[in-house]
Order: sequence, then C-alpha cells, then structure tokens
Amino acid sequence: MSSTRPLGLMLWVVVGVSSLWLSGCKTPVDPIYLKLLDSLAEQPPSANTLGASDKLSIRVYQEEGIGGEFVISPDGTISFPMVGKVDLEGLTCSAVEDELERRLKEGYLRAPSVTCSVLEYNSKKIFVFGEVNKPGNFRFEDQMSVVQAVTSAGGFTDRASPNDMTLVRVVQGEKVRARVPMGAIIEGQVENLPLVPGDILFVPTTLY
Repeated sequence: MSSTRPLGLMLWVVVGVSSLWLSGCKTPVDPIYLKLLDSLAEQPPSANTLGASDKLSIRVYQEEGIGGEFVISPDGTISFPMVGKVDLEGLTCSAVEDELERRLKEGYLRAPSVTCSVLEYNSKKIFVFGEVNKPGNFRFEDQMSVVQAVTSAGGFTDRASPNDMTLVRVVQGEKVRARVPMGAIIEGQVENLPLVPGDILFVPTTLY
C-alpha cells in the first residue's frame, strides 16, 4: 500500500466495524508510546535499501556467465563472480550497480554495465497479529505508520480491542512494549506513530 494514500481514507478502513468501540474513547496515552514519538529524530532505514535475505537479480551486459540470482547472507554480503565478497547492507540497487561496475573494472572488464533488480524484499518487514482480518508480515514502506499497518492487515475484527493494541519494538538491543492509543490517534489527540522495520503489533480480543 502506498504511503501517499490520504490518512483520512486509511482511518475509515481501519475503523470499520470498530468505530463503535473507539468513539468517545479517552484512554490515557502510554508514556512509552509518547517516548517513541519523541525519539523519531533518527530516520528509519529506507524501504529501498538492501539487507539480509533480500533476493536480487544481477546481470552484466554481454557477460552471460557472470550474473545470476543472489540472496544476501546474514552478514549483508554476496559472493559475486570475478569480484568475491561484496557488502550490500544498506545499499540501493543503483548503488550496487555502481559498486560492481567499479570493482569489475579493476582488472577484469573494460566497460562493464551492471543491472540490479530486487526479486524479493525480505529484510524489512513489520508484523501484525491478533484480532485483525489478515494477520501476518508485511513489507515495510517508507513512512509506514500504525494506522497503515492495521489497514494492510485488513482492519480490526469484530472481536478486537483496538485501544489495547501493543507495539513491540527493539530499541538499542532491548524489547520495548507500548500500548497504542488507537482511539486517540483517530480522534487527532496524538500522532500516528511511524513504524520501523521489525515492529510487531498485537491486537487482543475485547473482554466485553
């Protein structure tokens, strides 16, 4: 789903059958959620940069025996013919092309032309579980938010307790849990938290 879709439209999709639960809700905002909002000075990695488990197709023009399909290893590298180990962690496909062309010129090919395309993005995902219509993992997108993630998961079920939704995020190597104030987000009382790769959202069942 495109991050440019109007927020209002996404909110209507997310609310769906849960609008009755959320209307008039004045649930206090979890201080940890507010701290996560305040910590957004650091930009999350771009959705278009590469990482472990991403699958690539790399071709070298008029050099059939060199290119092929590659899966980036856990240490962020691939082993490329005539070049050896290449660190791709954090690069875009365009940067991969430049790097491989540079290294192939170093004694191997006179004027190599490299093309790189992503077959599968596996390194950057967010996860939505619990009382949503399509639980699972979803590709992280630039500026992806809590609302967009729930929308990607098909919205809440009729058993969901949206204001008890929990976000789990790894911050400096440690797991942090925060209650997501969905009612306050929809009412415009608090900002819609941008997500980072690896975030987990869990929507519990209502007690009523």
